Amino acid sequence: MFDAGVSGKRVVMSTITEAIDVDVPIRVAYDQWTQFEAFPQFMEGVREIRQLDDTHVHWVIDVAGQVREFDATITEQHPDERVAWTSDSGPNHAGVITLHRLDDDKTWVTAQMDVDPEGFVENAADKLGVLGHRVKADMKKFKEFIEHRGNETGGWRGEVDPPAP
Repeated sequence: MFDAGVSGKRVVMSTITEAIDVDVPIRVAYDQWTQFEAFPQFMEGVREIRQLDDTHVHWVIDVAGQVREFDATITEQHPDERVAWTSDSGPNHAGVITLHRLDDDKTWVTAQMDVDPEGFVENAADKLGVLGHRVKADMKKFKEFIEHRGNETGGWRGEVDPPAP
């Protein structure tokens, strides 16, 4: 996928999509995805996320042994449907989690990440499918995390609409 970078130059973004069913009601799954500060509990390489306000978060991640920090904006949030964010600084990436009710106690969760690997190590990891494997593993960890708990660590039911074009 091609996207305009911050500098206006065209960059190649890699898109990674993974999905999994979780044995919890859609409200529980959705509410957990609104708890950015809990992501390190089920996402490898995410050291910390601080919620700055309703639509801004600060990430601290570990990429191939290098610690990186960046800010991101929550661009869309609709209860029991989707949560989306995009980076404002640092590594160029965007993510969206969509949820679909399968029955009262089962939810289909899809994660789509658009990433722009930087440098030799990240580009090599991307070409070898390491990033895709990481997202797949993180989705499995999310399933284990939320099913083991049986409930969410918190939840925010507010709406965030995507910015007007």
